[in-house]
Amino acid sequence: MTVVVGYRASRVGLSGLYLAIGAARTLQTSVTVATVVPEPWPTPSFARVDAEYEHWAQNLAEESAREAQRYLFPLAEGIEVHFTHRAHRSVATGLVEIVDEVNGRILVLGSLPSTGLAQIAVGSTADWLLHASRVPIAISSPGFHVHSGGFRRLSCGYSTSEESLALVRRCANAAERYQVPLRVITFAVRGRTMYPPEVGLDAEDSILNAWAAQAMESLQALKDEGVVGPDVVVEVVTGHSWMEALSKPEWINGEILAVGTSPRGDVRRVFLGTRSAKIIRHSPVPVLVVPG
Repeated sequence: MTVVVGYRASRVGLSGLYLAIGAARTLQTSVTVATVVPEPWPTPSFARVDAEYEHWAQNLAEESAREAQRYLFPLAEGIEVHFTHRAHRSVATGLVEIVDEVNGRILVLGSLPSTGLAQIAVGSTADWLLHASRVPIAISSPGFHVHSGGFRRLSCGYSTSEESLALVRRCANAAERYQVPLRVITFAVRGRTMYPPEVGLDAEDSILNAWAAQAMESLQALKDEGVVGPDVVVEVVTGHSWMEALSKPEWINGEILAVGTSPRGDVRRVFLGTRSAKIIRHSPVPVLVVPG
């Protein structure tokens, strides 16, 4: 078992590498830095061009390993770090193959630089992996920098559905196994078009508050039914937007937020619903996406 982190020199940033170290310390396992370089299309070309391309790809892989090693060295004391690379036409597919080969436990990705209101920017590679990976995907928040230890708290996003209940059970088991405090949190967002305009804002707020009260009852039931322990923190957060709701809770350094997905039964393994997708985009802390 190992934590696999996708990395290419000067491509995404260091937050993914730092997140991988935190995951490895928590899981007490190694880190495998995986670099996927572009593979040329099989079109006729001169041998010299092929040789130059292979030389460029090899240099890119070696530079990625050197750069990652340089940044990981002061943080990875006591952790085995391995480096691997391959050429593939699809970065996402190449990473999936590496995860399978090295028996990866989690695949870690760095967040792309965000130019909008979202905290975490998900690129096309990460989006494909979120729908196809058989293992959990951890996505770092921009500027994330792990402290010297592992994760300090696991927050679990709960939407009161059956799939979400399964996620809470998995989070509770993981928190107990790895001795990490657990928090179960539900987000209630009104949105711009929650109800027709004639209903009125006061009525919308009243309905939102009633929904939040019901959500708190569901959270309390998790304790009453023994799904989580009596000391687990449960919290309902309301907001007029996802950005507002995600900014309200108290987040600590070294925290990770887990969200779940639903099975789809076709070629793609899971369905990333609107709620989970918006939580990922606006979370100020790294997000762990757990396949259904």
